[in-house]
Amino acid sequence: MTTTEGFGVYVHVPFCTRRCDYCAFATWTDRFSLAGAYVTACISELRRARSSEDLPPATSVFFGGGTPSLLDPDAIGSILSEVGLAAGAEVTVECNPDTVDEVKLRGYRGAGVNRLSFGVQSMVPHVLRGLGRSHSAGAVRSAVEAAAGAGFAGAYNVDLIFGAAGESMADWSSTLSAVLELDPPPAHVSAYALTVEAGTPLAADTSRYPDGDDQADKYLLADSVLFGAGLRWYEISNWAVPGHECSHNLLYWRQGPYRGIGCAAHSHRVDPRSGGSRRWWNVRTPERYIRLVSENGSAEAAGEELGAEVSAVEALQLALRTREGVPAASLPAGTAIDPALEGLVEPAGEGMLALTPRGRLLANEVALRLRRAPIAGN
Repeated sequence: MTTTEGFGVYVHVPFCTRRCDYCAFATWTDRFSLAGAYVTACISELRRARSSEDLPPATSVFFGGGTPSLLDPDAIGSILSEVGLAAGAEVTVECNPDTVDEVKLRGYRGAGVNRLSFGVQSMVPHVLRGLGRSHSAGAVRSAVEAAAGAGFAGAYNVDLIFGAAGESMADWSSTLSAVLELDPPPAHVSAYALTVEAGTPLAADTSRYPDGDDQADKYLLADSVLFGAGLRWYEISNWAVPGHECSHNLLYWRQGPYRGIGCAAHSHRVDPRSGGSRRWWNVRTPERYIRLVSENGSAEAAGEELGAEVSAVEALQLALRTREGVPAASLPAGTAIDPALEGLVEPAGEGMLALTPRGRLLANEVALRLRRAPIAGN
């Protein structure tokens, strides 16, 4: 399993115009006045990291949030100019459809962005309202047209959420059809089951909790429809036209190294000598982040050291989520030994096993049976 392939930079943008009912991310709707100081702090953190941590050229950069598309192209470009990009690096900006137009997206393109990710969630009005989303299906179509006009045709992702209260199977089918009918259609689709996060408006209203069986049916429908449109699953919640998989997300699932910039951003550094790694994260609020970076250059809140054994098990858990799968030796050797795996895994290349569609629905249960493959000679 590759753990040193590529290097990613994640930039967290914590500003939104409206918080969705299901969102528990580190985002704020009342602090965009801090944007200028926040961008300056991100640049400072990057400069310090490149100087003191010997960061390699980034093979991928991901601006997430929050709503990164609230930042203008100059702000995005000023951060990117400090990253140090490898040749052919993938650079993604998450966008809310109602915060972009062709002029802004052309500016992003000129700043070095070559991939967009639109937070669509649904194309059905009452489902969007139930999720607390501010955009319309028409805004999605306009954003995609703007992206094509700005040079992003075939280089964008659509994020979807299924399982919201009041969303029928017909609604979900309609969303999938509408997304695939976008002009141009997306080369990448992410579809996530709605989850209930503590402290959110959704968590406070049990009548809106998703139903697991309903979500399972909707997942299988998405897999079938997207496959029929030429998108292949490569991670439990992600499908892409072959060759359009998200490099940055693959880095996470392959347990690669990445550096998080901004408040609440996480980082991961691999130690190839020991086989272990270190993970750490920044303080959560933008005010504190700005202050700490300006005072001493570091906004780290806490971290943890992962030993070789823990890292190996975690690597297997992440790999299990992908189409590449895990070594067969890391799972019980065949259904004759563990009947519970029957129909959940299938061959995925020489000596490898991957989850079947049903297995993806039960990935946590399969993960419980993972074991580190024995080392030759031991």
